[in-house]
Amino acid sequence: MEDERRLYRLDGVAHVAGTIDEEPTRCVYSVRRQQNMPLHDRIIPYLERAGLYHLARLNAHWFWLDEPLVSAFIERWQLETHTFHMPFGECTITLQDVAYLLGLLVNGQAVSGCMTDFHLHIEGARPAWEWFEDLFSELPPLDKRKLYTVHFTWFHERFRVLPADASKETVRIYARAYIMMLLSTQLFMDKSANRVHLHWLSFVARLDDMGSYSWGAAALAWLYRCMCRVTNRNVTNLAEPLQLLQSWIFWRFPTLRPQGFDAFSFPLASRWARYLPTSDGKEQWIIQYRLALDRLTHQDVDRVFPQLGGVQHLPEPALNIEYLHSKDGRGGDRWFPTYYRTWHHHWDERVRSMLSVQRVPDPGPSAEYLDWWHRVAHRILSPGIAFANPRPT
Repeated sequence: MEDERRLYRLDGVAHVAGTIDEEPTRCVYSVRRQQNMPLHDRIIPYLERAGLYHLARLNAHWFWLDEPLVSAFIERWQLETHTFHMPFGECTITLQDVAYLLGLLVNGQAVSGCMTDFHLHIEGARPAWEWFEDLFSELPPLDKRKLYTVHFTWFHERFRVLPADASKETVRIYARAYIMMLLSTQLFMDKSANRVHLHWLSFVARLDDMGSYSWGAAALAWLYRCMCRVTNRNVTNLAEPLQLLQSWIFWRFPTLRPQGFDAFSFPLASRWARYLPTSDGKEQWIIQYRLALDRLTHQDVDRVFPQLGGVQHLPEPALNIEYLHSKDGRGGDRWFPTYYRTWHHHWDERVRSMLSVQRVPDPGPSAEYLDWWHRVAHRILSPGIAFANPRPT
């Protein structure tokens, strides 16, 4: 069937799953930068109103990424469906996961805009750097600016310590700086890892309105996008909400969960904040993780419908959105709320698109789904010899 073939078309992308035989130990490398700014008590009320306080608390810890583990999952990420394809079916990170793991708002206005010339679409249409000076009472030195970005170190050095006698307006300035750094390092980091983009000005200019946005949905969309990019065999650097991805793996895949992290706290990602993966033998670890995923059964993980308490049914045909994968937000004449009006309308009407889940005592895949999945999916990525009986050897 045409619809079944679409499930793995990949639109010509050099997907890493197709090159495992040639590069069996290929591993992605995380790009991270810690904000490392103290969470001053006087800033906390602004973070609470913005819905970012729990994320700020997570910022107190450095999340080390288990790169071989994440690499094994990236191999199974599918661009057409935005799901991980496992031997038993599909699974993915949902808005529910984002809400519990990071403590972010998942209901609200869409976080949108564009990367360049965004000020032209904001009321007043002032030049971006003029707007920056108005919000922060000064401009970075010329050598700390580049196009529409400010160097990370300038923000860190200038706004790290809030003066003890700071006025209310000074506290608001420091809160804006903290939030811009938080968004740029924790949720929406790019591979440069050393720039803070000015497009966040339109949000921090109205601190009291930030809580009306769905930061959780935006973070999930950014995670999806980053994983879509790094599935390309020619891309090896991974920049995304890494604590969301890794904590989701540990939460939803008990057999892959590290031992000794049993204390629960909110947000749930904090449970593994002090996890330190081994840095030795990454080439062998990715082979072991790949084999572990190949051997999973539907009883070893919660999936999309089962994790919500329902039975996984046959999905709709995959939607080809390859043209959206090529968009990166650049282009001053493309204001996303207008250019992608149809998609924004879908989000605004999300209540009409809610799935109806019939809860059952023993959620899992239906027999019809399993039959379909065994016919259409590439379920096993390890070489056949990995499943051979080892006793004769």
